Order: sequence, then structure tokens, then C-alpha cells
Amino acid sequence: MTSVEEPARPAGRIRDAARTKAEILDVATQEFSRAGFAGARVDEIAARTRTTKRMIYYYFGGKEQLFTAVLERAYSVIRMAEQELDVEHLDPVAAIRRLAELTFDHHEAHPDFIRLVSIENIHEAEHIAASEELGTIGSPALEVIRRILETGRKSGLFTADVDAVDLHAMISSFCFFRVSNRHTFGALFGRDLVAPDQREHYRTMLGDMVIAYLTADRTQD
Repeated sequence: MTSVEEPARPAGRIRDAARTKAEILDVATQEFSRAGFAGARVDEIAARTRTTKRMIYYYFGGKEQLFTAVLERAYSVIRMAEQELDVEHLDPVAAIRRLAELTFDHHEAHPDFIRLVSIENIHEAEHIAASEELGTIGSPALEVIRRILETGRKSGLFTADVDAVDLHAMISSFCFFRVSNRHTFGALFGRDLVAPDQREHYRTMLGDMVIAYLTADRTQD
């Protein structure tokens, strides 16, 4: 793609570059999560950010790169939360439950993240695969899970032979489904998975399922 030079800015309106990029990413997140990658329009994003399409191309290079930047920022939010998670002082059961609750809380609070990940899966993760940042970001939670599982096994609390990625998938699948399938599940079964009065029920249910799996007695047929 041909590089785009920084456009001249109107007199008296010198904008802070970091703030402008953050504003563009905020609106782009909303637009991509609403309309999908194919349906989102850079013109619409520019209009809603009071900037220009040319300025967006200057900062991000194009629609593909803008969507990738949106994904990178969306994933960075949960990765930062995982990095700040302090469970070293907890016993293995409480630590795993706290980790599950972190994912539960994040996915509930960031429905745009759920939609963006669903959209990226439709595109077979091509933007994530092409992103150097996302290709190496991994998940800080995985190392935490590995340490908790090792401690739990050594203490005899955990009996399941499960690795960190499998457990991460188990936790994420429940949290993701609860938000992503809220409307179809409600239409089919008449139950709102994110109803406020059921929040603690599902939050506790997640922890109970994970702990039950890790501590189940598998010596009997």
C-alpha cells in the first residue's frame, strides 16, 4: 500500500496524536463490532471521530490494519487484567475460582470484545495470524494456571490430568457463550443468561464446574 503523508491540520486544531488514535480506536471498535469487518465503513468511523479518512489511513494504513489494531487493543485489555491478577496467596481451589471469575467479569463487561472475536473467527483468524503483536501476546493467565495446577496436584487437591490451555478453553467457553449466545439462547429457552438477578448464580456455577472437574474422583468406573 502507498504510504499516506500526514495531512495538514486546521489552524487552531492541533490534536494530540495519542488521543486522536485512541478516539479512532474507540469508534472503530463500536463500528466493527456492530457491522462486522465487511460491513464497517472507514468513512463512518471518520465522521463519528470528527477526523478524516485520510487521517485514519495515516495512522493505521487502511481498513485491514485498523481492524487489526482494534483486535490488538481488545486483547490487550484482558491480558493486562490477567497480568495484574494476584492469586499467589490463595489455595489452589480459591485461586482457580478467582481466575475463572476474572474471565467471567471481563467478558460480561466487554460485549464488543465477544463480537470482535466472533467476527475474527468468521475470517479464520487471518488478522490475528498476521499481527506480530497478537502472535506473541499469548495469555499471562496460562502461566498462572500452570502454577496453580502444579500446586493443586502436589497437594492432592486436583486429580484431573488437564493442561493449562484445556482449562483456559473450558473457562473461556462458558464465559464467551453466556454473552455471545444470549439472544438465541433466550429466544429458544426463555432465559436471559446475563440477567442481573442471575449473575451470581452463573458466576458461582462456573467456578463450581471447574473445581468439580479438577477434583473429581476418577478411580471409580
